[in-house]
Amino acid sequence: MDVLIVGAGSMGTWFGEAIDAPVAFADVDPDAAAAAADRVENADVTDLEGEDRYDVVCLAVPMGHVGDAIADHAGRAERAVVDVSGAMEPALEAMRDHAPDRERVSLHPLFAPERAPGSIAVVRDDDGPATRGLLADLEARGNDLVETTAAEHDEAMETVQATTHAAVLAFALSADPAAVPDGFETPIYDRLETLAERMTEGSPRVYADIQDAFDGADDVAEAAAEIASADGAAFEDLYREAADRWNEHPDLEADADDTDTDPHGGDSE
Repeated sequence: MDVLIVGAGSMGTWFGEAIDAPVAFADVDPDAAAAAADRVENADVTDLEGEDRYDVVCLAVPMGHVGDAIADHAGRAERAVVDVSGAMEPALEAMRDHAPDRERVSLHPLFAPERAPGSIAVVRDDDGPATRGLLADLEARGNDLVETTAAEHDEAMETVQATTHAAVLAFALSADPAAVPDGFETPIYDRLETLAERMTEGSPRVYADIQDAFDGADDVAEAAAEIASADGAAFEDLYREAADRWNEHPDLEADADDTDTDPHGGDSE
Protein backbone atom coordinates (compact mmCIF):
# COMPACT_ATOMS: atom_id res chain seq x y z
CA MET A 1 0.00 0.00 0.00
CA ASP A 2 1.39 3.42 -0.96
CA VAL A 3 0.33 6.80 0.41
CA LEU A 4 0.33 10.31 -1.04
CA ILE A 5 0.72 12.93 1.69
CA VAL A 6 -0.40 16.38 0.57
CA GLY A 7 1.30 18.82 2.92
CA ALA A 8 4.90 18.35 4.03
CA GLY A 9 4.83 20.34 7.23
CA SER A 10 5.38 18.93 10.69
CA MET A 11 2.09 17.02 10.78
CA GLY A 12 2.48 15.51 7.32
CA THR A 13 6.03 14.50 8.16
CA TRP A 14 4.83 12.94 11.43
CA PHE A 15 2.20 10.92 9.56
CA GLY A 16 4.75 9.67 7.06
CA GLU A 17 7.01 8.52 9.89
CA ALA A 18 4.17 6.93 11.84
CA ILE A 19 2.84 4.60 9.15
CA ASP A 20 4.46 1.52 7.68
CA ALA A 21 4.06 2.25 3.98
CA PRO A 22 5.91 3.91 1.11
CA VAL A 23 4.93 7.58 0.95
CA ALA A 24 5.22 10.44 -1.51
CA PHE A 25 5.09 14.05 -0.36
CA ALA A 26 3.55 16.88 -2.33
CA ASP A 27 3.60 20.48 -1.15
CA VAL A 28 3.26 24.01 -2.49
CA ASP A 29 6.87 24.39 -1.29
CA PRO A 30 9.00 21.84 -3.16
CA ASP A 31 11.83 22.31 -0.67
CA ALA A 32 9.53 21.32 2.18
CA ALA A 33 8.48 18.19 0.30
CA ALA A 34 12.12 17.30 -0.32
CA ALA A 35 13.00 17.85 3.35
CA ALA A 36 10.14 15.62 4.48
CA ALA A 37 11.15 12.90 2.04
CA ASP A 38 14.73 13.05 3.32
CA ARG A 39 13.53 12.60 6.88
CA VAL A 40 11.06 9.77 6.29
CA GLU A 41 12.26 6.30 5.39
CA ASN A 42 10.99 4.92 2.08
CA ALA A 43 9.67 8.31 0.95
CA ASP A 44 9.71 10.21 -2.31
CA VAL A 45 8.52 13.54 -3.71
CA THR A 46 5.79 14.11 -6.25
CA ASP A 47 4.13 17.06 -7.94
CA LEU A 48 0.95 18.63 -6.65
CA GLU A 49 -0.28 18.74 -10.22
CA GLY A 50 0.68 15.13 -10.92
CA GLU A 51 -1.77 12.46 -12.00
CA ASP A 52 -0.18 9.43 -10.35
CA ARG A 53 -2.63 7.50 -8.21
CA TYR A 54 -2.03 6.04 -4.76
CA ASP A 55 -3.83 3.60 -2.54
CA VAL A 56 -4.35 6.32 0.07
CA VAL A 57 -4.32 10.09 -0.09
CA CYS A 58 -3.70 11.89 3.22
CA LEU A 59 -4.39 15.61 3.49
CA ALA A 60 -2.05 17.28 6.00
CA VAL A 61 -2.83 20.89 5.17
CA PRO A 62 -4.01 23.82 7.33
CA MET A 63 -7.60 23.26 8.39
CA GLY A 64 -8.86 26.27 6.47
CA HIS A 65 -7.64 24.68 3.21
CA VAL A 66 -8.61 21.06 3.77
CA GLY A 67 -11.86 21.23 1.77
CA ASP A 68 -10.13 22.59 -1.32
CA ALA A 69 -7.25 20.13 -0.94
CA ILE A 70 -9.66 17.21 -0.80
CA ALA A 71 -11.47 18.49 -3.88
CA ASP A 72 -8.15 18.75 -5.73
CA HIS A 73 -6.57 15.45 -4.68
CA ALA A 74 -9.22 12.92 -3.61
CA GLY A 75 -9.39 11.70 -7.19
CA ARG A 76 -5.84 10.38 -6.88
CA ALA A 77 -6.92 7.86 -4.21
CA GLU A 78 -7.56 4.27 -5.29
CA ARG A 79 -8.79 3.06 -1.89
CA ALA A 80 -8.99 5.70 0.83
CA VAL A 81 -8.85 9.38 1.73
CA VAL A 82 -7.80 10.51 5.21
CA ASP A 83 -6.89 13.82 6.77
CA VAL A 84 -4.99 15.11 9.79
CA SER A 85 -6.15 18.72 9.54
CA GLY A 86 -7.88 19.01 12.95
CA ALA A 87 -11.37 20.18 11.85
CA MET A 88 -13.35 17.05 11.16
CA GLU A 89 -16.79 18.12 9.95
CA PRO A 90 -15.52 20.19 6.98
CA ALA A 91 -13.01 17.49 6.03
CA LEU A 92 -15.51 14.64 6.09
CA GLU A 93 -18.12 16.65 4.23
CA ALA A 94 -15.60 17.27 1.47
CA MET A 95 -14.59 13.59 1.44
CA ARG A 96 -18.21 12.51 1.01
CA ASP A 97 -18.57 14.93 -1.90
CA HIS A 98 -15.33 14.07 -3.68
CA ALA A 99 -14.61 10.47 -2.61
CA PRO A 100 -18.01 8.88 -2.06
CA ASP A 101 -16.81 5.42 -3.06
CA ARG A 102 -13.57 5.45 -1.06
CA GLU A 103 -12.77 4.68 2.57
CA ARG A 104 -12.92 7.90 4.58
CA VAL A 105 -11.32 8.56 7.97
CA SER A 106 -10.51 11.81 9.74
CA LEU A 107 -7.69 11.88 12.29
CA HIS A 108 -6.65 14.55 14.76
CA PRO A 109 -3.43 13.95 16.70
CA LEU A 110 -4.02 15.71 20.02
CA PHE A 111 -0.36 16.62 20.43
CA ALA A 112 2.42 18.45 18.67
CA PRO A 113 4.38 16.09 16.41
CA GLU A 114 7.55 16.49 18.47
CA ARG A 115 5.67 15.15 21.51
CA ALA A 116 4.42 11.96 19.83
CA PRO A 117 3.09 9.44 20.61
CA GLY A 118 -0.18 10.48 22.20
CA SER A 119 -3.95 10.41 21.79
CA ILE A 120 -5.43 10.59 18.30
CA ALA A 121 -9.10 11.41 17.77
CA VAL A 122 -10.53 9.14 15.06
CA VAL A 123 -13.74 9.35 13.04
CA ARG A 124 -14.33 6.35 10.78
CA ASP A 125 -16.81 7.74 8.30
CA ASP A 126 -16.42 4.69 6.06
CA ASP A 127 -13.46 2.54 7.01
CA GLY A 128 -12.05 -0.59 5.44
CA PRO A 129 -8.86 -2.61 5.07
CA ALA A 130 -6.65 0.29 3.97
CA THR A 131 -7.61 2.69 6.75
CA ARG A 132 -7.69 -0.06 9.37
CA GLY A 133 -4.11 -0.88 8.38
CA LEU A 134 -3.05 2.74 8.84
CA LEU A 135 -4.76 2.91 12.24
CA ALA A 136 -2.98 -0.29 13.28
CA ASP A 137 0.32 1.34 12.32
CA LEU A 138 -0.48 4.36 14.49
CA GLU A 139 -1.35 2.13 17.44
CA ALA A 140 1.84 0.14 16.95
CA ARG A 141 3.73 3.43 17.38
CA GLY A 142 2.27 3.79 20.86
CA ASN A 143 -0.61 6.12 20.04
CA ASP A 144 -4.02 5.79 21.69
CA LEU A 145 -6.94 5.96 19.27
CA VAL A 146 -9.96 7.83 20.65
CA GLU A 147 -13.06 6.98 18.64
CA THR A 148 -15.48 9.89 18.29
CA THR A 149 -17.87 11.65 15.93
CA ALA A 150 -17.08 14.72 13.88
CA ALA A 151 -19.65 16.81 15.72
CA GLU A 152 -18.43 15.71 19.16
CA HIS A 153 -14.81 16.37 18.20
CA ASP A 154 -15.35 19.81 16.72
CA GLU A 155 -17.51 20.93 19.64
CA ALA A 156 -14.85 19.74 22.10
CA MET A 157 -12.11 21.60 20.22
CA GLU A 158 -13.88 24.90 20.89
CA THR A 159 -12.93 24.40 24.55
CA VAL A 160 -9.88 22.15 24.32
CA GLN A 161 -8.12 24.28 21.75
CA ALA A 162 -9.69 27.65 20.90
CA THR A 163 -10.74 28.72 24.40
CA THR A 164 -7.66 27.26 26.07
CA HIS A 165 -5.22 28.81 23.63
CA ALA A 166 -6.92 32.20 23.86
CA ALA A 167 -6.74 32.13 27.66
CA VAL A 168 -3.06 31.14 27.70
CA LEU A 169 -2.16 33.72 25.05
CA ALA A 170 -4.06 36.40 26.99
CA PHE A 171 -2.00 35.57 30.05
CA ALA A 172 1.21 35.60 27.99
CA LEU A 173 0.37 39.06 26.61
CA SER A 174 -0.86 40.63 29.85
CA ALA A 175 1.62 39.20 32.38
CA ASP A 176 5.09 40.75 32.70
CA PRO A 177 7.68 38.10 33.55
CA ALA A 178 10.35 40.79 33.93
CA ALA A 179 8.43 42.17 36.91
CA VAL A 180 8.57 38.83 38.79
CA PRO A 181 11.85 38.40 40.73
CA ASP A 182 13.13 34.88 41.31
CA GLY A 183 11.41 33.34 44.28
CA PHE A 184 8.20 35.33 43.90
CA GLU A 185 6.44 32.72 41.77
CA THR A 186 3.30 31.02 43.12
CA PRO A 187 2.31 27.49 42.03
CA ILE A 188 -0.44 28.80 39.74
CA TYR A 189 1.89 31.36 38.15
CA ASP A 190 4.50 28.65 37.61
CA ARG A 191 2.00 26.49 35.75
CA LEU A 192 0.76 29.33 33.58
CA GLU A 193 4.33 30.40 32.84
CA THR A 194 5.09 26.86 31.65
CA LEU A 195 2.01 26.84 29.42
CA ALA A 196 2.84 30.26 27.96
CA GLU A 197 6.41 29.18 27.18
CA ARG A 198 5.26 25.94 25.58
CA MET A 199 2.56 27.56 23.49
CA THR A 200 4.80 30.34 22.18
CA GLU A 201 7.39 27.81 21.00
CA GLY A 202 4.99 26.70 18.25
CA SER A 203 3.83 28.07 14.91
CA PRO A 204 1.62 31.17 15.10
CA ARG A 205 -0.15 30.13 11.91
CA VAL A 206 -1.35 26.88 13.51
CA TYR A 207 -2.86 28.74 16.45
CA ALA A 208 -4.40 31.34 14.14
CA ASP A 209 -6.02 28.57 12.08
CA ILE A 210 -7.55 27.11 15.24
CA GLN A 211 -9.03 30.48 16.23
CA ASP A 212 -10.46 30.87 12.72
CA ALA A 213 -12.00 27.39 12.78
CA PHE A 214 -13.45 27.27 16.28
CA ASP A 215 -15.15 29.77 18.57
CA GLY A 216 -13.61 30.39 21.98
CA ALA A 217 -11.71 33.66 22.19
CA ASP A 218 -14.90 35.73 22.53
CA ASP A 219 -15.89 33.72 25.61
CA VAL A 220 -12.47 34.36 27.16
CA ALA A 221 -12.75 38.09 26.44
CA GLU A 222 -16.25 38.22 27.92
CA ALA A 223 -15.15 36.40 31.08
CA ALA A 224 -12.10 38.66 31.47
CA ALA A 225 -14.30 41.75 31.11
CA GLU A 226 -16.67 40.45 33.79
CA ILE A 227 -13.76 39.81 36.15
CA ALA A 228 -12.23 43.22 35.48
CA SER A 229 -15.48 45.05 36.24
CA ALA A 230 -16.52 42.96 39.26
CA ASP A 231 -16.51 44.32 42.77
CA GLY A 232 -15.70 42.03 45.69
CA ALA A 233 -19.11 40.40 45.94
CA ALA A 234 -19.46 39.98 42.17
CA PHE A 235 -15.97 38.49 41.99
CA GLU A 236 -16.92 35.93 44.64
CA ASP A 237 -20.00 35.03 42.59
CA LEU A 238 -17.85 34.48 39.51
CA TYR A 239 -15.43 32.40 41.55
CA ARG A 240 -18.29 30.23 42.84
CA GLU A 241 -19.66 29.85 39.31
CA ALA A 242 -16.26 28.59 38.15
CA ALA A 243 -15.95 26.27 41.14
CA ASP A 244 -19.38 24.79 40.45
CA ARG A 245 -18.27 24.06 36.90
CA TRP A 246 -14.90 22.51 37.73
CA ASN A 247 -15.21 20.96 41.19
CA GLU A 248 -17.58 18.11 41.92
CA HIS A 249 -18.16 19.07 45.56
CA PRO A 250 -17.14 22.71 46.09
CA ASP A 251 -17.10 23.88 49.68
CA LEU A 252 -17.22 27.63 49.30
CA GLU A 253 -19.72 28.59 51.97
CA ALA A 254 -17.20 29.49 54.65
CA ASP A 255 -16.90 33.17 55.45
CA ALA A 256 -13.75 34.87 54.26
CA ASP A 257 -12.78 35.37 57.92
CA ASP A 258 -12.64 31.58 58.38
CA THR A 259 -9.92 31.14 55.76
CA ASP A 260 -6.77 29.71 57.30
CA THR A 261 -4.69 29.16 54.17
CA ASP A 262 -2.65 31.70 52.24
CA PRO A 263 -4.74 32.63 49.17
CA HIS A 264 -1.69 33.79 47.20
CA GLY A 265 0.75 30.94 47.37
CA GLY A 266 -0.12 28.31 49.95
CA ASP A 267 -2.52 25.41 50.12
CA SER A 268 -5.17 27.12 47.98
CA GLU A 269 -2.95 26.72 44.91
